[in-house]
Amino acid sequence: MPKINVYLSDELAEAVKEAGLPVSPICQRALEVAVRKVAALKEAVDQMDFTKDLEVAGLERFTQRARDAIETAMRLADGTQVGSQHLLAGILSGGDNMAVQALRSLDVEPDDLREDLAALHGTPAAESDEHFAPDALAALKGALREAIGMAHNYIGCEHVLLGLVGDDDSEVGRLLRARGLESKQVKRAVQAALRGYGYARQRDQQAGADQLRQVLGQLTQRLDRIEAKIAHLPGPDA
Repeated sequence: MPKINVYLSDELAEAVKEAGLPVSPICQRALEVAVRKVAALKEAVDQMDFTKDLEVAGLERFTQRARDAIETAMRLADGTQVGSQHLLAGILSGGDNMAVQALRSLDVEPDDLREDLAALHGTPAAESDEHFAPDALAALKGALREAIGMAHNYIGCEHVLLGLVGDDDSEVGRLLRARGLESKQVKRAVQAALRGYGYARQRDQQAGADQLRQVLGQLTQRLDRIEAKIAHLPGPDA
């Protein structure tokens, strides 16, 4: 049976040892889940057809915010091919999504990038039946690679941003690098934003559970008081 080395931090290795956890079956199970996620994502992306209207393009694996960003990009293209500049503009229009959070953590404000985009003077898109220009398709394929590399079964605005940053040949890629953004740096910022979201969601869930327990406790106390009053009421024969 083939072997795969798994490297752990000293603290985690010690904790695993103290807990007596069976490392091999746990890792096998985690890898099986990750492989299924990636396979499902690849299959969904293979079925996408960007020559069609967005409604039938097959973007189920894109998050709602990512789909909104692509819809905005298509509106901005106004009948011409959607380019990487439209994709970036669509992401920036999406409010406080993960991509915008990552950019702000790197001291890059959306308004600054909008000014950069407004100053671009790209060549007019050639007539084509394709809705997306080659640089936009390259960015979306890059987004898929980033999602797979992060073991995600969805594609969000943050993955599209990474796809844009990672395209060395596109004008938008050069624009982002001119702002000091590099792929590894942006990926670390995205991962930090995702971790922050996970912590916040866990905290909110815990707060909700605590609030529910408090309400249930109050109801129980009220029921106890009601039962105590009923127990002290005189009987029908009194």
